[in-house]
Parts: sequence; structure tokens; C-alpha cells
Amino acid sequence: MKKTVGIIGANGYTGSELIRLLAFHPHVTLSFLYSRSNSGTSISDPYPDLTTVCEMVLTDKPEEVDILFLCLPHKESQNWLTQNPVKDETLVIDLGNDFRLEGNFENRNFIYGLPGINKKQLMGAKSIANPGCFATAIQLALLPLAEKGMLNEVFTTGITGSTGAGQSLQATTHFTWRNDNVSAYKTLTHQHVDEILKQLVSFNNKEVILNFVPWRGDFARGIFTSSTMKTDLELEEIEQLYQDFYAEEPFVTISRKAVDLKQVVNTNRCVVQIEKSGNVAVIHSAIDNLLKGASGQAIQNMNLAMSWEENAGLNLKPVAF
Repeated sequence: MKKTVGIIGANGYTGSELIRLLAFHPHVTLSFLYSRSNSGTSISDPYPDLTTVCEMVLTDKPEEVDILFLCLPHKESQNWLTQNPVKDETLVIDLGNDFRLEGNFENRNFIYGLPGINKKQLMGAKSIANPGCFATAIQLALLPLAEKGMLNEVFTTGITGSTGAGQSLQATTHFTWRNDNVSAYKTLTHQHVDEILKQLVSFNNKEVILNFVPWRGDFARGIFTSSTMKTDLELEEIEQLYQDFYAEEPFVTISRKAVDLKQVVNTNRCVVQIEKSGNVAVIHSAIDNLLKGASGQAIQNMNLAMSWEENAGLNLKPVAF
């Protein structure tokens, strides 16, 4: 029997991507799509791409389900769970940042949902905190070095598509501003830095300094990061270290060729490439911010928690043209 799924905040970008993927998932059926602002309208109205895929009517009345995804603005998931108690048996996956740093909430202990480091803990979990998009891309680029205690000071730049800012229109997401334009934002203060450092330090067993400069790109979706650090390892040694670390990861690929965003857009994949000159190494990583950085990884976490095949519903081809 298929498991029932509900989505809170279904009318946002991450919610709509969950619908697109779950509509074809072999083990689940969508029971309700929750939205306070658009209750009573079909999900295919704001998202015509869902026409014939899913035309369920949005509701402001949640139901009991087996699996619940929270796709709410940051800092709203905890309030929603407080006001809408969920049975203990329900698997709750939060795509916001409420439980990434502090996972305890009432009788739930949220597991940090990065399969590359917490796969065993995610199996059978009932509460999962999905990582942030930049946090996913940067951690996947640095974790193999952190495991060996080789991180000291890292300089990272990363560029993200406009969908990373959410559905609500802002001055910096308006087409006439974003098109043919690039800008830095939240320099050295991005909200994902604490989340990244918490995981890296626990692996590295010593302090890590992360100098992160995020950029806004003039494209809709995708994240590309480049992390620079000093190391005496040869390039071949670093590549082997990464191959070994991700040997059992179906969605992380180590490439010896140049990486580009089109390799990952519309997929749950992360592609990593390593370059080195002298004693300086650069680790590039590319993901789709709405999939590996959000909804795709949430489904991967659901698959692990429910003991389903890890790639169920996630066999997606990148967009080449």
C-alpha cells in the first residue's frame, strides 16, 4: 500500500517541485496540498507546468498523513508544528532552517538530512532537517577533506539562480534587474555559514575558517561554488580521496572534466571537480538549488527513512538545451 503525503506550503518553489517529483514516485500518493494564501485554487493555476501532472486544489485544512513535508518560510516550521500537532508516527521533513542547528523540538529529534554523512541515522528517522542549498553544495565539496582533518582556512565563492530567493517578488529577483547582471550579497554573513561549519568542524575535529561570498546570478536555477584552500596533497591523491569518500553515494559524481550547471539542473546530482596549482587546490561543486539543494534531497531523505530504494522518483536527466 502506498504511503500518504501532505505538503505544507505547497504553493512555493520547493513545494511545487516536490509535487512534480512525488506525482511519479512509486511508493506514495499525495493526500493534500496546504496553503493559507491560495486555499481553494488549483495548484496548476500558479504552476501551469503541473497541468495534467497534478491539479489538486490547495487547502488550509491539513490531514493526518504518513509523511509530511514542511516548505514554509524560515522560522515558521516550529510555529506551525506547535499549532498543528502531528502524530509521532508521521515522518516530518522540514525544508526550512528551523531545526538544522538545534534539532530538538518537543518529542522530536531532527536528524540533519545530508545523506553523505548521516545515511545510517536517516534510515528509520521520523524527523529530518533538510540542509540548505548553499550548505549542501559547499559541504559536499569539502567533507572528504574535513574527514581527514585537512581543513584550516577556506575561501568560497558561490553563485545561485533567482529561484533561491523564493517565490515572492523582490527588487533583486525582478527580471529587469537580474537579467545580464551579477551581484554579491550577504558577504561573509550568509545564514548557511553556521550550518556548514557545524558539520565541517565535527568532521575536521578542529576549527575551520570559512570565508564565503555568495553571488546572485542571472539565471533561474542552479548553484555553482568554488572553494580554495592550501594543501600539500597531489591532485591525484585528492581525487582518490573524493572517489573513496563518495563511492557509495548515488548522487555525487567526481569529474575530471570541467563542471557546468547544465550537468545538474533538473537532477538530484552534485558534480564535483578538483583543480590544483602549486600548493593551492580549488574544489568546484554544482547542484540544482531546488532539487539537490531542496526538494530532491528531501525525497532522497524520505526514501532512506522509509527503507525504499534511495533513487526512487529521482532518476532525472539534466536539461541540456
